Amino acid sequence: MTEPQNKKSDHIKNILHGFFLSIGTTIAEPHTILPLIISHFGGGSILIGLFSSLLRGGAIIVQLYAAFHAQSYPRMLKYLRRVFVARFFSWLFIGIAILIFGDNYPNITLWCIGIGLFIFSFSAGFGAIYFREVVAKIFTHRFRGKTMSARQFFAAFAAIVSGAVAGYILDIYEAPFSFGILFVASAFLMGFGYLAFATVAEPIKKNVAIKEKSFKLFLKNAYATLKSDDQLKIQVTTFLFAYSYLFALPFIIVDAGTKIALDGKAIGLLITAQMVGAMFSNIIWGKLSGKGLNKFISNVTIIMTIIAISLAFIASSLFMYSLIFFMVGASMDGNRIAAGNLILIIAPEEKRPVYSALQTNIISFGMFFSVIGGVILNYTNYSVLYSFTIVCLFLALLLSFRLKDTK
Repeated sequence: MTEPQNKKSDHIKNILHGFFLSIGTTIAEPHTILPLIISHFGGGSILIGLFSSLLRGGAIIVQLYAAFHAQSYPRMLKYLRRVFVARFFSWLFIGIAILIFGDNYPNITLWCIGIGLFIFSFSAGFGAIYFREVVAKIFTHRFRGKTMSARQFFAAFAAIVSGAVAGYILDIYEAPFSFGILFVASAFLMGFGYLAFATVAEPIKKNVAIKEKSFKLFLKNAYATLKSDDQLKIQVTTFLFAYSYLFALPFIIVDAGTKIALDGKAIGLLITAQMVGAMFSNIIWGKLSGKGLNKFISNVTIIMTIIAISLAFIASSLFMYSLIFFMVGASMDGNRIAAGNLILIIAPEEKRPVYSALQTNIISFGMFFSVIGGVILNYTNYSVLYSFTIVCLFLALLLSFRLKDTK
């Protein structure tokens, strides 16, 4: 394969993809707006945790299946385009279903939301492998950190605008009409981002692996790869536990509703705080990643999530909750950059899809931590949930000091 060119046009398209995707998905932000939507239609804490996980989790086994085929593909873009189409229509389906069924048929509405989120997430299971491989092919290790931090910077900016608009619409229009309109409009905005990335200049990959005769044999070889690579094991375990904040995060907004007034403006402010944290932190993450300090980024971001969850114990004002979401926004983006860069650094070129699938596949279980969090909250209380979350995050912090960063 020819060396990555770091083309300015591809850099811009990568940023546009992140920008418009962020506008769309912020409409159902899983830690603020989505829990309120589910609660509106009668869903409890367990359902909130499940739907939050569906939005962020991806399809776990699908990622390995995607890698099974992708390892022999000289080009990924045509397959990624199919993923874009599926995600667009699944998001649009949610909005239309809310407008049609709404409060008149709340159970059907919840089912439609769940189906739409599942398809949106299921297709992302394929997309995660294809997208990461394309990014690895068009950007060098050092430039990749810069372009991804710039992407996340503008994605956070888009989310701020989207969150503010969402808060305004939620404030002036009655639910569930406001929910449906937000989903429909954001689907089309999201589509602009898909169109942008679908036209990047992907080079042909010549150094491809030979696909195994069966998926079963592929899984056996993938497991052998994981078992034989100690650094890979440390990395996936670290970032799995780094997602422990998801045990508690979707429920902080619910807890906040019992302590402070949460109208549309307050919700918009919390979303804005999270995205401001993400946006400005990416300036720092980009510089650190460009210097090969991805391990250090992971150390810092895990510490930030520990502090954020600790603050939830004593939070009693809109300012304190804004601070919590600000820190969470900053740490989430930093963690994403560190995890994405480190796996591409340690992976051999011909095994990049396999390494990416193994990491994404394993840490994707962390996306479903909110389901466990919902169960814990259902049978205990917020103090127990927050304490459990912090203990798990400390385990992630200890593991993160064993990561290795290639400079």
